Parts: sequence; C-alpha cells; structure tokens
Amino acid sequence: MKKVLIIGPFPNPISGVSIANKVVEEILNADLNFIVEKIDTSYPIFDEQIGEFSIQKFLFYLRINSSFFKVLKNNIIYITPGQTFFGVLKYAFFIVAASALKKELIIHVHGNYLGKEYQSLKGIKRVLFYFLVSRFTKGIVLSNSLKQNLTPFLKDKNIFSLPNFAQDYLYTKDKKFVKDELRIFYLSNLMKEKGIFCLLNALKNLEKNNIIYKAKIAGNIDQNYSKEILKLFTELKNAEYIGIVNGDDKKSLLEWGNIFVLPTFYKMEGQPISILEAMATTNLVVTTNHAGISDVFQDKINGYFVEKNNENSIEKILSYLAANKSELKKIAEYNKRFFLNNFTVDIFKKNLLEIIK
Repeated sequence: MKKVLIIGPFPNPISGVSIANKVVEEILNADLNFIVEKIDTSYPIFDEQIGEFSIQKFLFYLRINSSFFKVLKNNIIYITPGQTFFGVLKYAFFIVAASALKKELIIHVHGNYLGKEYQSLKGIKRVLFYFLVSRFTKGIVLSNSLKQNLTPFLKDKNIFSLPNFAQDYLYTKDKKFVKDELRIFYLSNLMKEKGIFCLLNALKNLEKNNIIYKAKIAGNIDQNYSKEILKLFTELKNAEYIGIVNGDDKKSLLEWGNIFVLPTFYKMEGQPISILEAMATTNLVVTTNHAGISDVFQDKINGYFVEKNNENSIEKILSYLAANKSELKKIAEYNKRFFLNNFTVDIFKKNLLEIIK
C-alpha cells in the first residue's frame, strides 16, 4: 500500500486546480492501494496577481512549508505548484526533502505558462527554477500541446498528458433545453484576463442593438477590479451577477443556460474545467483559441472561437446565434456526447491511476 501526500490548493477558493485536487484526493482515497494525506496551500485572499511576491504571501507559505516533515512518512509526493518563479519556490522545502529522500515526486501543471516563465528568467533565479522542477520524477500536463512546459526539465517518457474532467453530479441524461432564446452564462473567476470586461461590454452592445438575451455571471470577483465590474452590471438590464456557485446552485446554472462564454486570454490558462462542465450539461461554448483549449475544442463543432481581448468579436458571434438559434441545440447535444466519450471522472480516474502506478 502506497502513501500519497497531495500538496496544492483545495476549495475554497474555487478554481480549476482546487477542484482537480479535490477529485484526485477522492479518487485515491477510494482506491485500496493508497492512503492519502493532503496539505492545502490555498491562499485565502483572491486577486488576479497570482505568482507575485508579497510579505503576506511569504509568511503564509513559510508557515505551510513548516509541514515539510510530512514528506518523511509518504511514498509519493504529488504537487500542483504555481507557474511563476515564486509559484514554484513556495514548494521548495517539499521538493528538496522529497528528492533527497528519493521519493516518487510528481508535478501536475495546470496551465501553459511554466515553460514561458523559465525562458524569461535569468541568473540565479533561472538556475534555482531549473533545479527545483528537474527534481520531479514524473510530470503531468493537461494535453499534448502543453508538454513543452516540462520538456526542459524532464525526459519525454516521464511526461504524461491527462485531460481534465467535469464532475459526475453535473451530468444529467435529459436536460430541458431552451432553444428559442439566448441564455448566456459565465462561470469562472471574474478576472480581466478571463475576459469578463470583454463579455460585459459585448452584452451592453447587444442591448444597444435590441438583441434579446438573458445572462447570468458567476464566480469570485478579483478585488482589484470589483468596483469597475459591479458598475458594469448596473448598466445592464438583462445580465445579473449571482456570486459564487457550488453544488446544486452550480448545476442549476449550467442547466439553465444554453451558451457558455469564456473569452479567456489568461496567461496561466491551461484547459478550463468550466468548458468541459458546459459541454457535460448540454451547452454551446464560445471561447478563445488559447493555451490548451484547442486540444478539447473545435471551432464550429463545439461552438465558436472569438478573438482574444475583443468585445466586438464576442458581440458578433452572439448576434449570429441570436439570428440562428437552430444551431444551439445541435451543437449543445454534440457537446454532451463528446464529453461522455472523453472527459468523465471515470476516464480521468483510469488515466490518473495508470500514471501514478
């Protein structure tokens, strides 16, 4: 029996990484071959400046690193670090201890920025970054196109592709699909680089052009932009901010909608779980050709690509769909089948256990 220590963020706050870590913990706990322990590294204050240094964060992660002794009693150390210099450095005690003790050391990268960060570093930072990441014995990325984030550090045979998933409770066999109106929703952190300003401004333009729609926006608001974001909602008649949703509230939102919009250009983006959640619940998807999204999404098949950081591109697609509502159900039902064949928790579980074992 193997003992596994999972080190990384867990809900709350909610993010794709924290949800994934929660599911990994559940999968390994349910397998009789493993005993699981975790160290939650979630920073309690949400803002968009992920990976940037601050005294508060330094003290927070220093306290977490004081638990590095837990490496001693575990066989496998599974870490989901950040993708910046400080995002990796904050796990240094765990990495060095596990490497010195010759533990199985697995890095799971949930984005497409780690390689870019390494290339941008110079001097001692670059040397230290390489030293820490190259200590890992196995690497996991979200899709094949993202493997280049780990190729400077690990041998190709030790880098594995593990696509994301949507949780089982979200999937329902029969959805009451509304096809005669645009029901637009956004489910992610409300961050500038996730495209929230572009989406809200596009909705303003729809209203100016008298295009009928309803929109619900859910997620954690970046504190740096909260006033600007909330002001935009006061200028919209048909869109509402519904806060952070979990469990049944999240499922209700996914089942209410028919168009999921995520116009992300987030530099840390990988393969958003929210896109797969939208597919699982029979929705058309509008997103950007960014990071690993094109590995799970095809333009005009799963929905539509829009240009990054371009509200007019979003408005154009939504206006098109308003005039061609027959496409909604056809694409949304295809997405449900596509999800079932590729992105269930069972498929994720099978692939994860093969990598770990």
